[in-house]
Amino acid sequence: MRYSRRELCFWIPALMASRGLAAEGPIPSKLLRFEDLPVETSNGNTLRRIVEGKTHTGYAIEMHETDLAPGSMPHPAHHHAHEEIFLIREGTLEVTIAGRSARLGPGSVAYVASNEEHGIKNAGTTHAQYFVIALGGE
Repeated sequence: MRYSRRELCFWIPALMASRGLAAEGPIPSKLLRFEDLPVETSNGNTLRRIVEGKTHTGYAIEMHETDLAPGSMPHPAHHHAHEEIFLIREGTLEVTIAGRSARLGPGSVAYVASNEEHGIKNAGTTHAQYFVIALGGE
């Protein structure tokens, strides 16, 4: 059975909620050690989900950390209604937003506005680690 990206974007949050990864009410305060975060692995890349749910005002927020192998992309360029912030921790990422590209290293930040097409690729020779903060719902 084949699913479109749009269908997957609909079902993934629903599946996560059914597994208890998404908070029902406001996200409670947490202290999370990096080494304790569950790790998902695919094609030499890793993903650590940090938090997902809503703030006390009902604003949707999701945060995760990704580790990309050299030359890898987490997925093809895409766009969505929510905004995203990328915080680069290690390595070199080539980030493209609305057709404009830049190479970003440790400490660099990228902000993607709603519905702007964007993509990320590890442009370096070592693994690249970055955090993503997604703001708002679809």
